[in-house]
Amino acid sequence: MKELTCNVSLKQKLVNNLSGFDRKSILNSELKHAAVAIVITNCTRPADIAKIRFNPAERDQAAFILTTRSHQLSSHKGQRAFPGGRIDAGESIQQAALRELREEISLDIDEVSILGLLDDYPTRSGYVITPVVVWAGMDAQCKANPDEVEKIHRVPLRELLREDVPILESIPESDNPVLKMPIGNEWFAAPTAAIAYQFREVAILGKNTRVAHFEEPYFAWR
Repeated sequence: MKELTCNVSLKQKLVNNLSGFDRKSILNSELKHAAVAIVITNCTRPADIAKIRFNPAERDQAAFILTTRSHQLSSHKGQRAFPGGRIDAGESIQQAALRELREEISLDIDEVSILGLLDDYPTRSGYVITPVVVWAGMDAQCKANPDEVEKIHRVPLRELLREDVPILESIPESDNPVLKMPIGNEWFAAPTAAIAYQFREVAILGKNTRVAHFEEPYFAWR
């Protein structure tokens, strides 16, 4: 399994791949616009959700931040997600993503740490999500806002490079396959998984892979 170190070399690789990517935006006034942040930091501790292998010697390995949404929320409670939410009036995509980082996980980062954007992803629940890739670097300090986030997980980037990525499943409700991403001995599903898969393909591997056509599991449609 490949390892990726949280260092300047990785940061430059992500910047180069994202800057060369011709991202697709979705303009649809019927959809609410949201932004999510794919935060890159290091493995200071285990992800604690999927029996992912970890030892202290690997703390310099790169990771992305995934959250478990609070069970107090009115929708998508308890699901795995990137930090993010609806874009407020007058905000840019980038400003919204960084605001959500402050509100959800108390991570205060400025716009110079944004590495690039991925494709917009339309959801069954009426949103179009723009993923913003953010470099937090080593030892980013986070704290969950209990009103929105139950847990914060640092998932090693190597989990995105597994040979069993992605998992595609058919469902009777759609002609398109549901996309899931494995982590440890668990999985998470689109839309978060579709965004994570495109991050792997575009930012890490330098491919022009599209994911908007991949389906969400039926329980996420509401």
